[in-house]
Amino acid sequence: AFLGVMEDRGAINNAGCDGGADKIRQYLYPLFKGRWDFKIADLGNIYKGETIEDSYFALRDVVAELLKRNIITILIGGSQDLTYPVYRAYDVLEQTVNLVSIDARFDLGEQGLPLNSQNFLSHIVLNKPYNLYNYSNLGYQTYFVNQEELDLMERMFFDVVRLGEIKSSIAEAEPLLRNADLISFDMAAIRQTDAPGTAFRSPHGFSGEDACALSRYAGLSDKVSCFSLMEYNPQFDNRDQTAHLAAHMLWYFLEGFSSRKEDYPFSSKKEHLKFIVLIEDGGHELTFYKSPKSERWWVEVPIEMKTSQRHMMVPCSHKDYLKALNGEIPIRWWRAYQKGM
Repeated sequence: AFLGVMEDRGAINNAGCDGGADKIRQYLYPLFKGRWDFKIADLGNIYKGETIEDSYFALRDVVAELLKRNIITILIGGSQDLTYPVYRAYDVLEQTVNLVSIDARFDLGEQGLPLNSQNFLSHIVLNKPYNLYNYSNLGYQTYFVNQEELDLMERMFFDVVRLGEIKSSIAEAEPLLRNADLISFDMAAIRQTDAPGTAFRSPHGFSGEDACALSRYAGLSDKVSCFSLMEYNPQFDNRDQTAHLAAHMLWYFLEGFSSRKEDYPFSSKKEHLKFIVLIEDGGHELTFYKSPKSERWWVEVPIEMKTSQRHMMVPCSHKDYLKALNGEIPIRWWRAYQKGM
């Protein structure tokens, strides 16, 4: 289900991003469907409430209802502070949440300030109930992030990947996206030559092709239940270039969704190939699983029972398996292991 959000009062220096949804629809609807056998609904837009809190409340309730009905939500438009009420919608499921933000910044902001587009992550981390299990950032740019923020990410064992690192092998983003429940894509993470329609455009960022590949990986994930494109502002968009790209990104998400394999080795691993790697230096035994359907990889993490079993199987790549064969503990496994201790 598509859902537009016409709210920009929480946007910092990006007023006008409330009008993004309908502009993107102009370029999405003319696209041809793929070989898709699922139903798509457009629920229209959530308009601005009398206060911004009213908009947050409405968005949270609508997404919560869709989650209860097992309907994938695709959010279009608005500023990135809307990620917080969407995250709070998962409270109805009474489970922990994995959040992936595709963003040039971490958006931690200053603690104690009202919710806005540049501090939403602090509100997610600090406000009860504490349902965030893991946060991942794809594409942060070092000159936009201070060292204290990087140190905090390291202490909390969050997965953060620099832009240059992820662009050198875009496929390495797939395991992180596969492990997400909620994905928040800031359009400012795309370089301005490909996406000028945002207040925080930068000469560096993902290419349009990268953005479409990431969107397809998001759709492929069996766990992703909400995908959002945020911070698009038609007022800055030269010849609607960004709206056109956003429509392609949404098309690729749907294309990925049509190819879901439902091979996540959660309840049963009988159909998966099992590989055990002994790493002598660390005294660890790593167990990998490979799906014969999709050839995707997972690694099992021994965690205490206080942690949900849904986090025991961590998505990884073939490269992680090869690293283990060479005696190197994959960083994905190490962070998940430390988090579950």
